[in-house]
Amino acid sequence: MGQISRTLTLVDGSIEDGFMDCALKIAFATSDLIHVDQHFGTSESFAIFMVTRDEVHFHQTIAFEEAAQDGSEDKLQARIGALSGVAAVYCWAVGASAIAQLKQAGVQPIKVADGTLIKLQLGLLQEELAGSPSFWVLRALESVRGLRDDPRRFDDMETEGWNE
Repeated sequence: MGQISRTLTLVDGSIEDGFMDCALKIAFATSDLIHVDQHFGTSESFAIFMVTRDEVHFHQTIAFEEAAQDGSEDKLQARIGALSGVAAVYCWAVGASAIAQLKQAGVQPIKVADGTLIKLQLGLLQEELAGSPSFWVLRALESVRGLRDDPRRFDDMETEGWNE
């Protein structure tokens, strides 16, 4: 019930080297790839984009078998599992249990108005990346870049002659 029925991943040869290493992977619960119009737990599909402050690229769509809004949490595991590596998921509704499970998986759930344009949310996120990012964005960027756990994070500064 509610398992992945198909996945389409776009391989874009025009994306420059290094983009995927610094981009945030952002998902949207959508039925038409244009609007955020789905409840997380029963979403028909996720549209996944790679986002930096300067670029946005469509990356993937993941479709699910139909799922009923019946309170059963069985359908959550497939959806949360499909979001591996995703920093945030935008949806018009999400239950408390799903919020807790998403956060435990490192995915920030974000509720927006039903019918919100995905393109609008991507633009707002880019503005945030260029300005003063919120805590979840900073945490996601740190995770993407591996700054916290990378023992080589100061090597470039040392090579350039950086001193304390």
